[in-house]
Amino acid sequence: MFAFGPIRPARRASLTPMIDVVFLLLVFFMLAARFGTDFALPLQTAGSGAAYSGPPRLVEIASDGVTLNGVPVGDLAVALAPLMSAPDDVVVLRARGDATLQDLVRTLDALRGAGLTQLVVVE
Repeated sequence: MFAFGPIRPARRASLTPMIDVVFLLLVFFMLAARFGTDFALPLQTAGSGAAYSGPPRLVEIASDGVTLNGVPVGDLAVALAPLMSAPDDVVVLRARGDATLQDLVRTLDALRGAGLTQLVVVE
């Protein structure tokens, strides 16, 4: 018969390293999580405001350009100026065809940069 030495009791695994890892993961995900709506896009949709009045101001957005009342325009703010009596006049925006959300946001930013405040998005 072989003798390999005295029989030792089985050791229990320590949970301390696992608790440390779980704590570090918790801290990481808490710091990496995004809170709030920092990038919310304030939009008005048709039917949520007052009745439309004034000359037609329909801006159609496509991936290849922008049209105002069906006529292609280069500088939208300049083309809208004769149709506007005040910066809070309603301008209706509609995405057409293969226009992306980025095209719509780019147009909204350009019009807001020109001082227009009543931009309504329709489907």
